[in-house]
Amino acid sequence: MAIKFQYNKTSLNELNKQLKVRTRALPTLKNKESALRLEVKKAKERSDALLEQLAASLKEFEYLAGLWNEFEPGLISIQDVELETVKLAGVKIPELKEVKYEVKEFDYYRKPLWYSEGVKILKELALLGIESEICTEKSKILDYSRKKTTQKVNLYEKVQIPGYQEAILKIKRFMEDEENLSKASQKIVKTRHDLEEEEAL
Repeated sequence: MAIKFQYNKTSLNELNKQLKVRTRALPTLKNKESALRLEVKKAKERSDALLEQLAASLKEFEYLAGLWNEFEPGLISIQDVELETVKLAGVKIPELKEVKYEVKEFDYYRKPLWYSEGVKILKELALLGIESEICTEKSKILDYSRKKTTQKVNLYEKVQIPGYQEAILKIKRFMEDEENLSKASQKIVKTRHDLEEEEAL
């Protein structure tokens, strides 16, 4: 990326200002990138742990497989999943607030004793699945944001900051050369003027 500039003090001041902004922002961006990398890892680990827990729970209740055939379909359903938005390292992510279930009325005397326990088990399994999905989504959002931050860090560190430094150096050299030429031409004019005065005498 070529930085556009002119060989004058105004341009030099503007470039110095831009360089200062990026130099100050770089450590913050690097910290944000590190924080996001850590949070992505945590979210992935949490999601994996929840999936393992769900698989373990399903295996644990395998012995009830025959009984589930007696379970009334549609007895329990998820009515609503309440999420809240939280900010983590400046990134908005979903956080599970509450899962609302709808359990249809059933006759405790006519239905088997394990029905209420079955409802409880299904609630737990659904919660594990939902929470895992949210953690997966969270890790995707955080990872996308981390990639964007990494791009910005690289842009500042490898392109813009060196570019501004180089442009500032070019302007300073140009201005020094102009000043030296101006002084040299003044000396020549003065010398010529002195010589003309001597010849006139």
